[in-house]
Amino acid sequence: MGPWAIPWMMLWLFCLLPPARAQTMIPLETVKSWADAFGGELYSIVTKYSGSLLLQKKYKDVEPTLKIKEVDGLELVKKFSEQMESMLRRKVEAVERLVEAAEDADLNHEYNSSLEFDYYNSVLINEKDENDNYVELGDEFILEPNEHFNNLLVNTTYSDIQLPTNVYNKDPDILNGVYMSEALNPIFVDNFERDPTLTWQYFGSSTGFFRLYPGIKWLPDENGVISFDCRNRGWYIQAATSPKDIVIIVDVSGSMKGLRMTIAKHTIVTILDTLGENDFVNIIAYNDYVHFIEPCFKGILVQADRDNREHFKQLVDELQAKGVGTVNKALTESFKILREFRDAGQGGLCNQAIMLITDGAVEDYEAVFEKYNWPDRKVRVFTYLIGREVTFAPNVKWIACNNKGYYTQISTLADVQENVMEYLHVLSRPMVINHDHDIIWTEAYMDSALPQSEELFASQAQSLLLMTTVAMPVFSKKNETRSHGILLGVVGSDVPLRELLKLAPRYKLGVHGYAFLNTNNGYILSHPDLRPLYKEGKKLKPKPNYNSVDLSEVEWEDQDEILRTAMINGETGYLSMDVKVPVDKGRRVLFLTNDYFFTDISGTPFSLGVVLSRGHGEYILLGNTSVEEGLHDLLQPDLSLANEWIYCITDIDPDHRKLSQLEAVIRFLTGEEADLECDEELVQEVLFDAVVTAPMEAYWTTLALNMSTETDAGVEMAFLGTRAGLMRSVLYVGSEKISNRKFLTPKDKESIFTMDHFPLWYRRAAEHPAGSFIYSIVSEDDSEGGDLPKVVTVSTAVAVSVDGKKGIAAAVGVQLKLELLQRKFWMAMQQPNDSDCSALEGACPLSCQDDILNCFLIDNNGFILVSKRPAETGKFFGAVDGSVMTQLLNMGMFRRVTMYDYQAMCKVPYHHHSGARPLLSPIYAFLATVKWLISDFLIFLLEFNMSSFWHSDNLADAKAVFHHAHKHKKHDTLQPCDTEYPVFVYESAIKETNGLIECGGCQKMFVAQQIVSSNLLLLVTDAVCDCSVFPPVLLDAKEVKYILPLKCERMRSQKLRRRPDSCHAFHPEENAQDCGGTAEISVSPTLLLLPLALLLH
Repeated sequence: MGPWAIPWMMLWLFCLLPPARAQTMIPLETVKSWADAFGGELYSIVTKYSGSLLLQKKYKDVEPTLKIKEVDGLELVKKFSEQMESMLRRKVEAVERLVEAAEDADLNHEYNSSLEFDYYNSVLINEKDENDNYVELGDEFILEPNEHFNNLLVNTTYSDIQLPTNVYNKDPDILNGVYMSEALNPIFVDNFERDPTLTWQYFGSSTGFFRLYPGIKWLPDENGVISFDCRNRGWYIQAATSPKDIVIIVDVSGSMKGLRMTIAKHTIVTILDTLGENDFVNIIAYNDYVHFIEPCFKGILVQADRDNREHFKQLVDELQAKGVGTVNKALTESFKILREFRDAGQGGLCNQAIMLITDGAVEDYEAVFEKYNWPDRKVRVFTYLIGREVTFAPNVKWIACNNKGYYTQISTLADVQENVMEYLHVLSRPMVINHDHDIIWTEAYMDSALPQSEELFASQAQSLLLMTTVAMPVFSKKNETRSHGILLGVVGSDVPLRELLKLAPRYKLGVHGYAFLNTNNGYILSHPDLRPLYKEGKKLKPKPNYNSVDLSEVEWEDQDEILRTAMINGETGYLSMDVKVPVDKGRRVLFLTNDYFFTDISGTPFSLGVVLSRGHGEYILLGNTSVEEGLHDLLQPDLSLANEWIYCITDIDPDHRKLSQLEAVIRFLTGEEADLECDEELVQEVLFDAVVTAPMEAYWTTLALNMSTETDAGVEMAFLGTRAGLMRSVLYVGSEKISNRKFLTPKDKESIFTMDHFPLWYRRAAEHPAGSFIYSIVSEDDSEGGDLPKVVTVSTAVAVSVDGKKGIAAAVGVQLKLELLQRKFWMAMQQPNDSDCSALEGACPLSCQDDILNCFLIDNNGFILVSKRPAETGKFFGAVDGSVMTQLLNMGMFRRVTMYDYQAMCKVPYHHHSGARPLLSPIYAFLATVKWLISDFLIFLLEFNMSSFWHSDNLADAKAVFHHAHKHKKHDTLQPCDTEYPVFVYESAIKETNGLIECGGCQKMFVAQQIVSSNLLLLVTDAVCDCSVFPPVLLDAKEVKYILPLKCERMRSQKLRRRPDSCHAFHPEENAQDCGGTAEISVSPTLLLLPLALLLH
């Protein structure tokens, strides 16, 4: 049954009832006269104080000198793409110089196992001991704030070294690697001087250290732990290996209980963390039988994007050990899947591998390899022996060594990371031996590893927080180790996506236009509608799937995926679509026809799209004025420019970084800064707009000086914005009296010109009839401190026409106190006591203040601006009166538009596991607690080799693992989901309507009347008749629940993607005998406690 079936049935049932007496007759003429009187006074106030008529006249006067040029979208997207390609090429060249320097330094370096060498450790720099001396590896390291690096404290003359807590900072391998990589310092500095748009440059070593330029101070987490390991990062793994199809097989037989299961789970999670969106994966658990841990993924491989990896991690956490392990069936199933995918041309079509995680293998499994993998050995097999038991070590090692894999034994949680990384070195061998320096570009990601990441999250538009990395592998060129294919590490440099989007300036894209980027896998790299963060409590956090949002989930009107398919295939072309654009946090919607122009960015896996809205969005206004005249008007104090737009490049030369965009433009025009590089077309537009809008300053100032405090008290400010990002504003009250202080400041991004969008008041006005005003109230959810809304923003667009082409030149408006609107409303909504009532039917004289009436002022999306009950201000009318809203919908005055959000976060209820036994006896509960404490303490000891405990670094790591293992889960967690939600839109063709609603014992009358020259409606309803039998009409979003077969189908579906160009799976010179060995076995006193710990668990 549809959501509107119930109200329809009610209406039908009530029609069958005997007619009830109408409680209150509302004269239609009276309501119309009220609406006209109120609308006229409102129009007079907003036109007077905004100066809209003057601004329209000024633009009309210059129409003869204006040109309106139609934008060629295809030319535009090609031009932007070429500029982006050129910019990205410079980043690649910087990385290539670093690779060459690192490989030469290694070639000339002789390994010295007793090397002693002091370096700048990023955690220890500037640290002093109790005697005020610098600690070892912690010399003085000068740090200064740098705007180019988000105002972080950095050292641009030197790099420093970061190490994860579990890597010993004086290990000979580390010291030799750090010493060798000192050669990168001058290259870092030289790269930055050649290309000042470069950001972070770095070298991640295969031994675990991370050399970062510029040098920074690295801070441990709240537990004193540095968990960041460069070898876990997407850029490192992608550069070190080619795409891979992996099946993880985990033994869940009874012998894996306790600590072994914990280590096995951690091993799987660590392997999952080494996969990216170009890889494919599945996980099989086996004991007496074989089962896929996600039944929906039976018999297939799925893309290892963030969404699927996180899903697998949740399922791994629920694995339990029982039964007897038989590995043959699991191996057979794995080989079959890999072969089927290979033969069907699916998956990564490069490396294929099986990861076997077990505590022993006793079967005769040779026949499986003979049948499925020998002699070609197209699938590598990596084996991980869990636990300290060495009985099965030869068998497990044999499996790896006879299938071009690698064997490791993992006996503690601390061993997992290093042992898992070994498989990456094996997969990188063919590429290293061949010396193929593939350039890789990562998917979009957020750098939460650096300090101050939380402040950055709060300060920037969400869609511009992301970055991509260009990276290349670094190899050993030494002939004696050639067949071993030694990977020294990976060099990389970050490219913030906001730097790329600066090359697609907003002013060329019109009021609603935008540029977006997506990857070869169809995932969004950058898009103004991408929302990678969500709020947990008061903290902003990245969503679990923030960088695997598909293009079809943002441009969801592209239901046949024509746009997505063309862009993934790297095509150049054009597509037109009718779209519904959500604005104002989804409360409102704009109906646009968008033209999409797209092409690829050569030398990268990315595609660029440019969107122009049909009509005024495809025209650029070109005006002409002299520099002298324009400069004079630019210097007026009420004028500002969009500081996020690039009029002049100010972020390269340190002397220019302190300049605002307006200051830079003025210096450019006066010739004070001859070396400033500016966008001359945009500067010319700004000069023209400055001249045309200059009379507004004098007009507003005169009004402010002669303002009547009584009649118009509540008009707080006037403002205008032009398509060149120029803004003017004036205050009609003292700044201390302003109700909404965030308006027109960077704290209210929706109200200013940003890299992402024009202001909301401008965008909405542009889609409203010229000369008519849009009234907008801050919703109850957004008002400061949860108070009731206090202000109304009013705006109208200024259009110009040349040769039949219509463009939007500017928008102008005022901000009013809501009190003013309310005062004028109640004054207009009454008949004088001496009214002639002879010709009128019903109560007369009538007033909205009467108890028999409810009067509302609502906007074109149904939000209440004025009501008798102040608490209803800002609420949706349907939530206040479901009966009238239902009738307005049925009569067609409002319509319901269904919208979708594929980036939503939904609450997952917390399920308690009930256990009756502890309730039976307090003694049992006490014993259970003691057992838990003892067993967890013993396992804590067993997780670490006591012999390596003397390093304080390892103590800290132990503390982190222990702390992490015992974190309490929150009762309500949020997880990604799909939702649908309604938006209600007024059909402006219907100027007025009225009706009677049958409410059981009475009839409720209502009258709706449009307010002229606005987006407002007057609603007068009977307040006496109780119509609460009608449910409220709500705006709540509902989660889209998929039934199991459909859910499985969605999860299994393999969307079109473009594979990376290069693949390095095997090399004939590869030394396959280098396949691992048993770890050193030492008897430790803690080993004796193992049986007791397992028994207690």
